[in-house]
Amino acid sequence: MKKSIIYLLAIILGITTSCSVNSDDNQDLQNYKSLWHLRNVSGGVSGVNDDFELETIVWSFDETTATLTVENNNTDDTKEDALDSGTYSYSLAQVASRNYLSIDGTEVGELTFSSQNTMVIDENELSTGSASDGFKYTFQRTLVAE
Repeated sequence: MKKSIIYLLAIILGITTSCSVNSDDNQDLQNYKSLWHLRNVSGGVSGVNDDFELETIVWSFDETTATLTVENNNTDDTKEDALDSGTYSYSLAQVASRNYLSIDGTEVGELTFSSQNTMVIDENELSTGSASDGFKYTFQRTLVAE
């Protein structure tokens, strides 16, 4: 249990921080930024199941400013796509070993990672208890050199 909490915290920090990779000659230091691509939205009252291509909707977390930048290039108004393009404040809260994401002061849902490269935000799971008819947002991480 303790290992899984440490693992989850390491991943959460990984979504908000940059990575560094040394070259073979240890001369150059390359920084990478995590970008989270919305790949699927499911749930809601109507039971949607919308898929998105990489680069369509991209979320980028900045730990130093506690901001989330969203680039939403979805042109299909029939698809649920969460947030419009823009910059939002965010915070993370841990309640009873579960992590919850708030955006602009409003709790969005439980934040989980099924792997280092897959993040899920579940609107049906809130720190105050379970809800219904919310959406589940699944993201895929890519690394981009800064």
